[in-house]
Amino acid sequence: MQCAFSSAHLCCVGRRKSAEDSGCYSTFRFIERVMRTLHECRLYGIIDLGYIEESETTRVAEEMIQGGVDLIQLRGKGKSLHELTGHAARLHELTQKSATPLIVNDYGEIAGQVMVEGVHVGQDDDSIELARRKANRAIVVGKSTHSLEQALAAQRDGADYIGFGPIFATPTKPDYAPIGLSDVGRVHAEVNLPIFCIGGINIDNLQSVIDAGAKRVVMVSALLKAHRIVDYARCATDMLA
Repeated sequence: MQCAFSSAHLCCVGRRKSAEDSGCYSTFRFIERVMRTLHECRLYGIIDLGYIEESETTRVAEEMIQGGVDLIQLRGKGKSLHELTGHAARLHELTQKSATPLIVNDYGEIAGQVMVEGVHVGQDDDSIELARRKANRAIVVGKSTHSLEQALAAQRDGADYIGFGPIFATPTKPDYAPIGLSDVGRVHAEVNLPIFCIGGINIDNLQSVIDAGAKRVVMVSALLKAHRIVDYARCATDMLA
């Protein structure tokens, strides 16, 4: 039997007829589960080590999960690959208990060492294909996009989901001018992938993002700086329901 993994799905050609084929079947089930979660989820939380102490990562992840965050990303610009791999391993022990997918930012190599569910890459990072090769196993790969053209390109390149923004000005991405709300509806009409609007989104402006056509959003500083992450996340998920 030949197994070919491509983008968001795995195609098994032939019949699963022996124990040696179980790897293909298991991979199919893994991708099927994670992709179903991507389509169903609404709130994506990013644990950015630029905002919190490294010792706080597990507590923050626990509170995100309790608050109903559907998908969690670990991001640590400037941290070493070794440091991030250790954080990813500890976080994944927690997130897998609640079946919350864990995504790592930038480094496909981490997914080759820790069984995280995916990798997220930016416009200036590894290509989607290279991230998959570095992981050397089936993973989902997300791509940051800052225009409709980039969103369509990411879809052609095999992204499993995209981030679209920054919608508003954000200290997380100070070098990117906000793109606003005008293309939110259009990108949802033209891109057939889960789309997560990102950039300066908080409880105060979330309704305007939803009204523009968004179904899913990413929160970073709003969540991480909240007095109670659990309550803040619950409020956001209620609005997104």
